[in-house]
Amino acid sequence: MSEQSLKDTVQHDLTTAIRERDQVRAGTLRLALTSITNEEVSGTEARELSDDEVLKVLAKEAKKRKEAATAYRDANRPELAEREEAEYAVLEGYLPAQLSDAELEEIVAKAVQDTGATGMPQMGQVMKAAQAVVAGRADGGRVAAVVKAALTSR
Repeated sequence: MSEQSLKDTVQHDLTTAIRERDQVRAGTLRLALTSITNEEVSGTEARELSDDEVLKVLAKEAKKRKEAATAYRDANRPELAEREEAEYAVLEGYLPAQLSDAELEEIVAKAVQDTGATGMPQMGQVMKAAQAVVAGRADGGRVAAVVKAALTSR
């Protein structure tokens, strides 16, 4: 029997959450599946997303939840922030573990060395090399900050 795709896993978990009457988990997974389906039908023809593409969609949804929670906290709406944080926690379970700062700095240092970058004009080349290795295990803004710090210290 072949291994289940990530989308199939999310669908199975949605069914389980509905049976267990877990409204937050069920609602979050419904929204995630809707986003996955929207991505599948966008463009000129419908297609099945690979697990990597599904991960990108889930990461985007998780980022939205995190930003919304921050906005609600800033607006003094803790009850809404808590719901967004609960949804983020559900989505986080499907994402790969995030890199530590030390691991990220090591990857960026190797990318700088491999590209031979000497300053900020080569930031794009370093970002491209680093993002290929990072592959969704760190936020792009976090990677950019580490790359910028590495290139300005040269």
